[in-house]
Amino acid sequence: MYSAGNITLKFLHRKRGKAAIEVIDLIPRYGGAIIHDCWSSYLAYHHGGHGLCGSHLLRELTFIFEANGYAWARNMKRLLQETCIKVSKSADKKLHDRDLANLQKRYRNILTRGAKELPVIPPKPNGKRGKLAKSDAHNLLERLQTYETSMLLFAKDPHVSFTNNRAERDLRMSKVKQKMSGCFRAETYALAYCRISSYLQTMASQGYNPLIAVQMALAGEFDSIRGE
Repeated sequence: MYSAGNITLKFLHRKRGKAAIEVIDLIPRYGGAIIHDCWSSYLAYHHGGHGLCGSHLLRELTFIFEANGYAWARNMKRLLQETCIKVSKSADKKLHDRDLANLQKRYRNILTRGAKELPVIPPKPNGKRGKLAKSDAHNLLERLQTYETSMLLFAKDPHVSFTNNRAERDLRMSKVKQKMSGCFRAETYALAYCRISSYLQTMASQGYNPLIAVQMALAGEFDSIRGE
């Protein structure tokens, strides 16, 4: 599912990864920044920018602090929240160069102290295959280090929001339907649901009452939507 501006698109595919992204063919042709939860399938596309969803990270940082008491997680959460508020209050919806440099410095200092706060990862036993299992705290800290540019993009680019909550809200009703009513028995019905739901949520974002939107669709009155 994709959301941007006042448009929502839901699409049905048996797979959730790159195969589905290629079939939908939006991200491969999109040149702007996409905001997501750091899923590897999105990160495989390098022709545009990436912004990590702050809401996802704040929840992870809250869990890390409450479960382990790590000060770095609390400090990083506070830094991101303060920056989000500062950006939202800014006339340009971004930080100026001096503030951005200060943000980057504080961000890196927190991660440096966090690396010292975390316990040392034991070496992989001889003969053991695969990756060495790491704690959630280690994985999160490494992710914040690796994707620093994507994490702080919301403070630099006014077109990049702090979260992808819009997409989460648009997807919520589909998840509620799946939980309460179950899945569709035929693919045709699921495709129809995605198409109708995409239309109604798009129209709602443009200020149309759902009932009026249905009436317009049945009457074929789409010229007024496009402004023609």
